[in-house]
This record gives sequence, structure tokens and C-alpha cells, in this order.
Amino acid sequence: MKVTVVGAGNVGATCADVLATREIANEIVLVDIKEGFAEGKALDIWQKAPIIGYDSRTVGVTGDYSRTADSDVVVITSGLPRKPGMTRDDLISTNASIVKSVTEQVVKYSPNAIIIIVSNPLDVMTYQAHLTSGLPRTKVFGMAGILDTARYRAFLAEALNVSPKDIQAVLMGGHGDTMVPLPRYTTVGGIPVTELIDKATLDAIVQRTAQGGGELVKLMGTSAWYAPGAAAAQMVEAIVRDQRRVFPVCIKLEGEYGIDGVYLGAPVILGKNGIEKVIELQLNDEEKALLETSRGHVKEVMDALDNMSKATA
Repeated sequence: MKVTVVGAGNVGATCADVLATREIANEIVLVDIKEGFAEGKALDIWQKAPIIGYDSRTVGVTGDYSRTADSDVVVITSGLPRKPGMTRDDLISTNASIVKSVTEQVVKYSPNAIIIIVSNPLDVMTYQAHLTSGLPRTKVFGMAGILDTARYRAFLAEALNVSPKDIQAVLMGGHGDTMVPLPRYTTVGGIPVTELIDKATLDAIVQRTAQGGGELVKLMGTSAWYAPGAAAAQMVEAIVRDQRRVFPVCIKLEGEYGIDGVYLGAPVILGKNGIEKVIELQLNDEEKALLETSRGHVKEVMDALDNMSKATA
């Protein structure tokens, strides 16, 4: 198995490191536009192999996508973080251009690859990659739900003083403030979380999860990378090993939940073919209303991208 990670920044390098350490692929190719950057990160990860004890080989290249040829899975983390003075439209325009260019190169050399998007704004970047690649929605999707769910589970584990291993949860909708929490589907060792924690505390945890990325930016002055990188690697593992894991991922909905043509987080079965099945939960009225709000927010950003594309056509 061969996996490519595009973007050797903190998130991409962490993803490559987890993939190597867990021996998820025989070869992991790290690509970046900065001269020597990917080569250095890949070499550092490879030199850790004798210490930790793994065989996966990491290789770094500067802009040479021919080295990524015949990759089974490609993770795209490329893009710029939002900077002071930069509007949302500026960020969308800049990163959409980057993701479009990267996706074209990926498809050229690995036409059968499954593509996982991590670049932000996540939902609309998944839309851009899907448009550019021409691949079915089952093979181009985004990583956000696993990260949001991990944050939610970590906060719950802390509040309940239990192992995060025993907490199962599902979140839906857009990445960030408009995510849709589903406490009804959250369990601790099979016990509904609502039986173990009061509503006020649970609501506060949900709110903290929605603002989880912003909390880290305030603390560090930059975006998170350990959890996002590991989340992307977990998706790769489910595909490469055909685990058929149930994960929330960003996918183009085509009628599910009464939504068509919008990219939102939803629970799916993830296996060797990418998304094997979209799972439709029976949402109550409150959850449906939250999902509709999230849909409207994401559709607005998608429309902004479409308008930019028309303006430059």
C-alpha cells in the first residue's frame, strides 16, 4: 500500500508520522512546495523507525507529483491558515486555488486514489476537490467529524473521569460552530451519557467542542495539529485495512436527511472502497433544525466559491 500526504506542515507531518508508526502503509510520500521541507520531515520520521520499531518507509519530495504515482489514498492538508485582516472570501479563494491545483496533480498520477481533504474551510474545500477530481462522492470526502467527535469525547472523559476509550459519539453537520451534537447517540460503556451527566454540563461541553479549534488558536497562536493529523490517519487506516469503521465524515449528501448537493458531516461506513454506505439516523425535530441551520451555513460558503469561479471564468 502507498499513501501520499500533500502538505508537510504540522498536520500533514503528524498524519505521516502516525501512518508510519502504526505501519498503515508500506510507503508514505510527503509532498510540499517548500524546497527540502518534506524531505526533511520524511527523513526525520524514517530515522525514528529503529527507535520505535516500524518498517513503513517515508519519502519526501518538493512538488514532484510523479513520485506519488499509484497512491492508494491521498490526504490533502495544503492551504493557508486565516491571517489577520484576511476575510473569509480571501481564505476561500486562496485555498480553493491551492486545493484545485493539488487535486489535478493527484488525479493525474493516481486516478484510482481515494482522496481525503483536511484543508480549511473543510466543507467547501471538499466541494472544490470533488468538482476538480470528477471522482464519485464515495472517493472524495473530508475529515472533520472524527476530530470534532474526538474533542467531544475527550472533554466528556475529563468531566466524567473515565477512559476516553469507553466513550462513543456521533456529531453531524458543518465543521466548527454549526456542528450538530447528538447526545442521544452518545454512550459511555454502552450507558447513555444523559444518565451520567447533567444537561448544563453536557451543553457546556458541546459548546466547547464547537469552539475547539478556536480555543487552541488562542492558546498557541496557531491551529491544532496532533489530533487533526491523527484523525486523518485513522481514516486512512480504515480504508487501507478495509476495517469498515463507522465514522462521521464530510460527504456530498444526495437526498440523505432530505438534503441534496451540500457537503456535510454524516456517519458513514469507511472501507476499502472509500465510503461504503451513508448511515441515516432518525433525527428528532430539534436535531433536524440544527442540521438545517448547518446546511444553510455551508451552502452559503459553497455559493461564495461558485460566485468566485464565475467571476474568474
